[in-house]
Amino acid sequence: MIVVMKHTATPVEVDEVVAQVNADGYTPHISQGETHMIIGLVGESPTPLREDNYSSMNGVEKVVRVSSPYKLTGRDMHPDNTYVPLNGSSVGKAKVVVIAGPCSVESREQIIEIACAVKEMGATALRGGAFKPRTSPYSFQGFGEKGLQWLAEAREMTGLPIVTEVMDPALVPMVASYADVLQIGARNMQNFVLLNEVGKSKQTVLLKRGMANTMEDLLMSAEYVMAQGNGKVMLCERGIRTFEKYTRNTFDINAVPVLKHRSHLPVIADPSHAVGYSEYVHSIALASVAAGADGLIVEVHPTPAKAASDGRQSLDYAGFKKMMDAVQRVAEAVGRTA
Repeated sequence: MIVVMKHTATPVEVDEVVAQVNADGYTPHISQGETHMIIGLVGESPTPLREDNYSSMNGVEKVVRVSSPYKLTGRDMHPDNTYVPLNGSSVGKAKVVVIAGPCSVESREQIIEIACAVKEMGATALRGGAFKPRTSPYSFQGFGEKGLQWLAEAREMTGLPIVTEVMDPALVPMVASYADVLQIGARNMQNFVLLNEVGKSKQTVLLKRGMANTMEDLLMSAEYVMAQGNGKVMLCERGIRTFEKYTRNTFDINAVPVLKHRSHLPVIADPSHAVGYSEYVHSIALASVAAGADGLIVEVHPTPAKAASDGRQSLDYAGFKKMMDAVQRVAEAVGRTA
């Protein structure tokens, strides 16, 4: 249930409603819009909710029942877009942000070189995996904390914030001490213990959709993070598994406008994992921007054929520069910037 306050409501009247929510055993979630304040009732309580208990209070305009299972990520309680700060930009506003870098951090020299290159070509943030979840236990798993230290050094040299994956709830504090954005990979989208921990960290979170999950599943996973008081969440569409064999996954272009419609959170597109082949990344990136994506996360490597992981889907420098130039043109065509 949400309580919509009148635009003339006083702070005292707002405090009285909040006090009533707490007294009923629920958690108040306050969202200040352009013209109205909305107070959402979140959680479970043995006290039944009675609309007239709130509708009769001073300063209340109306009370609305919320049928959506995702209370905090949906637009009922938060009708205005959420803007997530990232490197001087606000993800969700006019600028299309671009997060770029290698799938895996392979060495100190490699990550610093790539960071300098992608920054020169217009990247907003640096991605790189220090811990890598792999299908095979014999594949390269990453350098762990040493990789995080190299990422931090690359940030120090370039000013690019770090986006990196965390896989273990116990490692959240350590990874958060290095990273600016905690990435939850597709395989961990429904690791609810991990989601709770990154929520408690209050660090910005990039939440990837699982390869066999619905959009509602993704929004409910984001709900776990936000239920811990962390509103800095970005949703990521990275392709879903279908019967198609000519690409690694199938990029769900529908997800971009649908998620933007149903949620106030920014939406990032991952064309690299979506298709798995570098020759298609360019087109999917442009389609994502045209569909309304707030940003892109793209894999870039100086010599993709020699990459420790995911080289087949990584752009080389020339390919990334070409993509960035085209993203700029498409963004301008749809009233955005890049």
